[in-house]
Amino acid sequence: MAVEAIDQFMNISRGTVFVRTWRPEEASKVPIVLLHDSLGSVELWRDFPEALAAATGRSVIAYDRLGFGKSSIRTDPAVPEFVDDEARTYFPAIVKSLGLSQYVLFGHSVGGGMALASASISGDSCVAVITESAQAFVEERTLSGIRAAKQSFENEAQLSRLSKWHGERARWVLEAWTEVWLSPRFREWSLDHYLGKVICPVLAIHGDSDEFGSSEFPHRITQGVSGPARMKILNECGHVPHREKEADVLSLVCSFLFENQVP
Repeated sequence: MAVEAIDQFMNISRGTVFVRTWRPEEASKVPIVLLHDSLGSVELWRDFPEALAAATGRSVIAYDRLGFGKSSIRTDPAVPEFVDDEARTYFPAIVKSLGLSQYVLFGHSVGGGMALASASISGDSCVAVITESAQAFVEERTLSGIRAAKQSFENEAQLSRLSKWHGERARWVLEAWTEVWLSPRFREWSLDHYLGKVICPVLAIHGDSDEFGSSEFPHRITQGVSGPARMKILNECGHVPHREKEADVLSLVCSFLFENQVP
């Protein structure tokens, strides 16, 4: 199936956001919106959005959060409430600018947490959520992985590779991840106060070898939401299933959407 990619910039209250839409021929179903991880961007999704659009027959939309990728630079330090801010302020502005009345959310890592938080306050607009490697609370395994990553980025060559995707934003992007997650104020963070308000179907995908979190995360998610929920643990898979096990992820998503009769 042929898929067309369309780029645009949207002005919201705090700056300009870069958005890319992959649109298959004759797409008529509710679109899928991708929410990236802590170091992610539109470009770092690589070929997955096009493959997802072709497999599902749905438009797939991804955007760079403010401070990331090609969106406006941020200089203010990230705050522990950044997941809440995305769900309550920035994502609704994107939805309004795109004119979306309904959507499916697909979030990777912290983007999965943002997807669930957004779904909990969106009413009937969010018709399904797919989380991939999403954190549900602060686990020591997560902190250990972040500490190791922070140490690796002390190597300038490693930071330069991050700059490929974020340009002069790279240092801010890195610290927005490491300094918030490792701060004492963030230790009590969890999705618990959002989960019970998620009424749409939820699919929680997790790798058995995820270096940033155990299977306790998808367990907490699927047991906590109010709508129908399914968990899938992928064998021999780390933190990025859509890259490591793309065919499995595409198959899971298509089956999930079909079984739950997502419009």
